[in-house]
Amino acid sequence: MQTPARHALWMVLAVAISAAPAAHAQTTYAPTQVATDVGSLTTIKHWHIQDSAKAQQGGADISATGFSTKGWYPVSGRATVMAGLLENGTFKNDVFYSDNLRAVQVPDASGNLFVTPWWYRTEFTLPENQTGRHTLLRTNGIIASADLWLNGHQVADHADVAGAYPVHELDVTPWVGPGANALAMQVHPADPRQSLSIGWVDWNPTPPDNNMGPWRGVDIVQTGPVALSFPQVLSTLPLPDLSHAALTVKVTARNLDTVAHDATISGTAAGVSMQQTVHLAPGQSQVVSFSPSTTPGLALDHPKIWWPVGMGEHPLYQLEMTAVVDGSPSDRAATTFGIRSVTSSLTKQGYRQFFINGKPLLIRGGGWAPDMFLRDDPARMEAEFSYVANLGLNTIRSEGKLENQRFYDLADRNGIMVLAGWECCDKWESAAKTGGSPWSAADLKVAQDSMASEARLLRNHPSVIGFYIGSDNAPPPPIAKMYVDTLRAEDWSLPIISAAADQGTAETGPSGMKMAGPYDWIPPAYWYADKLGGAFGFDSEVSAGADIPRLDDLKRMLSPQEQEALWKSPEARQYHASADWSTFAVLTPFDKALAARYGAPTSLADYVAKAQLDNYDNVRAQFEAFNARMDAAKPATGVIYWMLNNAWPSLHWHLYDYYMNPAGAYFGAKKANELVHIQYSYDSNSIVLVNHALDDAHGLQASIRVRNLDGSVRFEKHLQGIDLAGNHTQALATLPAIANLSHVYFIELELAAADGKPVSRNVYWLSTKQDVLDWPHSTWYLTPVTKYADLTALQSLPAATTEVHATTRREGNEDVTTVTLSVPASSKAVALFLHVSIRRGAHGDLALPIRWTDNDVTLWPGESMVLTARYAAQGTAEPVVEVSGWNVPVQSVAAGATQGTAH
Repeated sequence: MQTPARHALWMVLAVAISAAPAAHAQTTYAPTQVATDVGSLTTIKHWHIQDSAKAQQGGADISATGFSTKGWYPVSGRATVMAGLLENGTFKNDVFYSDNLRAVQVPDASGNLFVTPWWYRTEFTLPENQTGRHTLLRTNGIIASADLWLNGHQVADHADVAGAYPVHELDVTPWVGPGANALAMQVHPADPRQSLSIGWVDWNPTPPDNNMGPWRGVDIVQTGPVALSFPQVLSTLPLPDLSHAALTVKVTARNLDTVAHDATISGTAAGVSMQQTVHLAPGQSQVVSFSPSTTPGLALDHPKIWWPVGMGEHPLYQLEMTAVVDGSPSDRAATTFGIRSVTSSLTKQGYRQFFINGKPLLIRGGGWAPDMFLRDDPARMEAEFSYVANLGLNTIRSEGKLENQRFYDLADRNGIMVLAGWECCDKWESAAKTGGSPWSAADLKVAQDSMASEARLLRNHPSVIGFYIGSDNAPPPPIAKMYVDTLRAEDWSLPIISAAADQGTAETGPSGMKMAGPYDWIPPAYWYADKLGGAFGFDSEVSAGADIPRLDDLKRMLSPQEQEALWKSPEARQYHASADWSTFAVLTPFDKALAARYGAPTSLADYVAKAQLDNYDNVRAQFEAFNARMDAAKPATGVIYWMLNNAWPSLHWHLYDYYMNPAGAYFGAKKANELVHIQYSYDSNSIVLVNHALDDAHGLQASIRVRNLDGSVRFEKHLQGIDLAGNHTQALATLPAIANLSHVYFIELELAAADGKPVSRNVYWLSTKQDVLDWPHSTWYLTPVTKYADLTALQSLPAATTEVHATTRREGNEDVTTVTLSVPASSKAVALFLHVSIRRGAHGDLALPIRWTDNDVTLWPGESMVLTARYAAQGTAEPVVEVSGWNVPVQSVAAGATQGTAH
């Protein structure tokens, strides 16, 4: 994200750690049992860690079997130092609540209390029969670097095992043996300004330890004399018919012995058998290749094609390879892959357009944030991908903080495209900035190793569609050339993009991207402008800033004083808005607009209610504007909402909050990104249909109503027999000038299939007084507003009557609750912005994560709607449906109750 604060303002963070670990830190783990089969990979599940200032023995002693770790902290296999301390309950208070994280930090002249290395120690047991075996130690990225010791011997130096991303594989056979073995790593302090690790800027506070540790884990690999690595499959599709695919399979065979070997490399790819024998000299590595010229079956007829979500299915194939030496298995390797084509080109205006299997598509995504302590939570990650699909998004952008294999497997299975790349604002871009520190030869080596390792991790995943070699800045020429050369050496076949900003390099050409802001509040109509962050081209990161969680979550993250300041004091600095003193530490533009447009808040609950309307309206408008311009002369080709999620509880930049409680921003995005959708355009008063699917839709029916605040219909139009081409938009109608509109009015849009089944429903609340933007005084993050739309009349709506029916059924491991919302004809007013949540029992916790078919809906007297929610089945408490709304009293109904009514 492009902010001067990201370059200039860094908070000095440190943690004062108790001299003694928590009481339960005396836990000891049994040694990890390494799998017996050749080709097996065993991940280290647990460590004991300690500050080297307290554990002052040398590596030879600490890595000796039987060394006592009494007083050390037991932690999980991928824990950073800070994550490990949290696992041990080292801090008395929740570091995610209020400013507790800052409260346990004290300034230190050196910049951080984690200035000394930390020891990570574990034991593992090898099988008894090690004859002909090799044991490999694989590190998957260490922040910032580490010295490695095995059984009293140093096997690697921190100069060689450095960087968040490089994968290093060491043959440690001479230093291990059957039975118990001890591994110790001395992990050196991290500083993202000085090392190619992971940094945080204005997303959330900097973790006190700068994420030092083996964040992607360490593996023990058992193999025979010939090891296999880096299996890959390249596919070529003859566009546009997709009826044939040519596969090229590659795997690297490495002779680990001091004598030559003949190795037979065999396997299957997409069910096609392959075999080849190679002669390997001592220590030799060779890439073994198979193609249709050597293996005709690799020319596939009618292959199963991988498509992004909404455009088709996401089938995956399996590659399995085995090496046999002297008649015995030596190693094996496997991976999944998908068959698809990804290309990109520049439009005549210079915007980057992506094509999947020859079809252009609008990239609609969000920026990814892992947990700020890089904690590994498979269940949460899977739930987050279910949210991305539920939101109707098709892409995730990773600005650094690149994830492990599981992330990309989930993307493959869910049809979610991934745009990966390096991060901004720290060592990764220092060499690209004026005044930035140049890279040393060691930095260049880490960067090259990082690029090679990431290419090998990403290249088999059909979900990955490109790589940004720069973020806010393109790399300088030598570094750009190194990245591109490294990618090509690793058979990278996807687009290489110079930067997320409008910059280019000689090797990649122009980026075709824009990073023009905004990052702070602007009105919904902004998105339809033909300048700055308006809906044209490919906007790599953009949003209207503040996204306010629902009341339950605000109370979990903010102190009573912070809660009061949130609605009373627009100039107050909020630690959960930005932990540094950046532009975003206050919510002034958002708060000012909220009060002007909806009325000054009268309580925290009132502030939250108004914020939900604003977030829904603004996020919906952002995605809808890019929808509307898909086929325009100045086309919109991509938009990445900044951001998808949060690394910690935040008041900024998310479509769903840290607690995974969907709120206004979530449902605004979900509405805009419906596969087939009807929408209103703020700039032209037109009604537009959008079809993101490849198939044409026929015989659609549309209803358009304009209503006054009292619900009276001032304009109505019904259209039938509408045909809508796949992967296109279509202007349906333009609203005429309508006399006698109330100052606040509504547009209600409905789209149905030929058989009358609902397809899309969309409601807007608008003002006859327009927002006025001060374009000449725009900054990199904000365009000022000189006049605000007046929506304050919404406060005068009478209380509406709603009826709620709810039932729940069990499907596998999920509960499925169906909720029917009705507004009887006798209701005095529209039921505006009905929000439905589910609790586990009458006063239980919210059922989260949860996936709704729709929510935050608006109904007029005589209307009803059926919503469905899916969430993990848990316990025996009967689900309770809770309904609230702008002008609807809160009511609770047990799922299965016949009726609940509020007046």
